[in-house]
Amino acid sequence: MRSDARCYSFSMPRLPQPVAEDDRWTSLFAAAGARSVVQAFRLFRETNIEPILIKGWAASRAYAVGHTRIFTDVDLAFDRDDFDRATRIVRDDKVSGLAIDPHNELRHLDTVSWSDLFSNSILVDLEGEEVRVLRDEDHLRVLSVHFLTDGAWYRERLWDIYYAVDRRRPDFDWSRCLDVVAPNRRRWIICVIGLAHRYLDLNVDSLPFADEARRMPKWLIESVERQWSGAERLVPLVTVTHDRRQMMRQLAIRFPPEPIYSTIDMEGSFDSRFRIHYQMGSLVKRSVRSVGKLARGALGRGFAA
Repeated sequence: MRSDARCYSFSMPRLPQPVAEDDRWTSLFAAAGARSVVQAFRLFRETNIEPILIKGWAASRAYAVGHTRIFTDVDLAFDRDDFDRATRIVRDDKVSGLAIDPHNELRHLDTVSWSDLFSNSILVDLEGEEVRVLRDEDHLRVLSVHFLTDGAWYRERLWDIYYAVDRRRPDFDWSRCLDVVAPNRRRWIICVIGLAHRYLDLNVDSLPFADEARRMPKWLIESVERQWSGAERLVPLVTVTHDRRQMMRQLAIRFPPEPIYSTIDMEGSFDSRFRIHYQMGSLVKRSVRSVGKLARGALGRGFAA
């Protein structure tokens, strides 16, 4: 752990221990996840749909031998022209066991065009099947924004960033990773790398932006540590409409809005002196989205009745 790290009330992340040979559950779980990825690609290719795998197994490729990255679903991004058809396939009872999470391109996770991402994607072998993933530079960008979109709540996902940077190829193109997006997003990614440096002791000395990675906003550090200290996670209201107690808790934690998520939601600057304008703007956007989803759900139940 870094010598300048503080003592915190929560358990600090530690480097994962190698999976023991007798840890059969972990090994079987990882193998089952890999098989699901293979089956998913075969399924969609049968209908001439070519997705890109993100997160999950794609992130685990960078992990050191003996360090296992557990994932529970298969995150697949689809061309918007294929998305509706892909979603219908996912909803088919015959494939429900694959736990596929379909994404309509990359949406909020990236601003680079789908055609650019796809043309720069690569094929990697997995059990004899060529699985399409983002090139490393693009995937690090997507992983970083995804980590922030969850308000940094899933602290174990910071290991994705650690390994993606620590075990990057010698010819890793930082310009492709950082300079293809707006300055605000570039700063987001560097700050996530800075978090991996601060909390996981990621060595950033050789990075061209090392000083910037070490220089993180105080509000970001405070927000991350608050999330990791046991704060309740924000979930979509539509998922808790059946539970009044959970609904009230979710409404309560929305005031004031979570600053990391709010800044990302509003494409904001991490170096802005204030968060309140992002928080209020995100609150309005989220309220409109939630009302729309709740209304559609109520109409759907009404028609079903």
